[in-house]
Amino acid sequence: MAIYHYEQSTRKFAESRQFLAQGVASSLRAAMKPIPLFAESASGARIRDVDGNEYIDYLLAYGPSILGHSHPALVESVYEAMTKGASYGLQHEGEIQLARRLTELLPCAESIALSGSGTEAVMLALRLARAHTGKRKIVRFHGHYHGWSDTIFTSFPSSDMIQTSTSSEEYKEEQSLPGTGGQSDIALTEVILLPWNDTILLERTLREGKDQIAAVISEPVMCNSGCILPAPGYLEKMRELTSELGIVMILDEVITGFRVALNGAHGRFAIMPDLVTVGKALGGGIAVSAVGGKQSIMSLLETGAVSHLGTLNGNRVATSAALATLKVLSDNEGAIYERMESISRRIVEGIRDLLSKKGIDGIVNQIGPVFHMMFTQEKHVENFEAFNNRDASAYSTFAERMLEEGVLLRPNGLWYVSAVHSEQEVKETLAAVDRALDRI
Repeated sequence: MAIYHYEQSTRKFAESRQFLAQGVASSLRAAMKPIPLFAESASGARIRDVDGNEYIDYLLAYGPSILGHSHPALVESVYEAMTKGASYGLQHEGEIQLARRLTELLPCAESIALSGSGTEAVMLALRLARAHTGKRKIVRFHGHYHGWSDTIFTSFPSSDMIQTSTSSEEYKEEQSLPGTGGQSDIALTEVILLPWNDTILLERTLREGKDQIAAVISEPVMCNSGCILPAPGYLEKMRELTSELGIVMILDEVITGFRVALNGAHGRFAIMPDLVTVGKALGGGIAVSAVGGKQSIMSLLETGAVSHLGTLNGNRVATSAALATLKVLSDNEGAIYERMESISRRIVEGIRDLLSKKGIDGIVNQIGPVFHMMFTQEKHVENFEAFNNRDASAYSTFAERMLEEGVLLRPNGLWYVSAVHSEQEVKETLAAVDRALDRI
């Protein structure tokens, strides 16, 4: 086994903290142990740090790198875009092509608005819902993540964060607690926070609040918190109720969009929301996101009832990257999804087998090429309360041991598989899991 050392990352982290607040560009990265890694380069399914260590990458930039790193089609597309000018502040053909392609792929999208991040896409979707209905309140769910803007970012325990502002017990309360210090005291007063997969409570809340509730926003799969699937009939009932009561249904597919299926999770589940947000995998590693939905709602942008701003929205690099990514994912009628799901299943089944053989309590939940591994005595993790019973500290230690075995994981338990992970990566990964489990 190779001996991994982190002297250069340690030195660079100390240097970075002199100039860059907290030494990292995103708070999530600060939680990595033993030290936030500094990357040198990456290609395919592997990434190398400044100490010369190489890792099989299941972090995948927290999800966007669905084609792996430095995919030739993506590199060529971005390079060509740069030679013609990265951003104009004017319209260009790439915006038309991308919007058209998204309406072709996403079943619910009659019209598209382009933006730069998942957080921005959610902000726009919420504004459209409020303007469309003339109502103010938003229903959202425990354990779901919809970006970090003040009006939707609620607190929940996460092993990705250095510290959290609430405990699990506090989180069970109905009040919507802020996700960070410095958040507006009044930003969440229009948010109604509910447990997910509780059909009875959802119906009661929507019927009682139908005159105030503008939208229900939900991830179609609770990816960040256990990769938990919707209960049978739950999303269908959500759709039925929101349609009946004049409430906008928003599915946040920033994670699941183009990852679990070419037509998104709402295509995979045959659910037609009013609005959908997509990001992450859309750009293959380049920042781009979008909102799609019914023309009757999206037309509020045309009339000026809702403003949609953003200096870099629809820039040439972003649209070129998205078009190239979608082209690769679409080839051979999206056959690459079957391959990614097969590779993921091999890893998941291998991990489950190793946990069983070693007598270690653990669960792995999977949908397509994304899965969540956790150490827990629960027999099934099908809701946020059960997810919070996991041993997050043990998994964080496991992730650190896996790093020493040459496998890069997200500390919260969420794994992403790319289009270029192969049987070789499966073999090496399961061997590393075997050794890492013995070490914890």
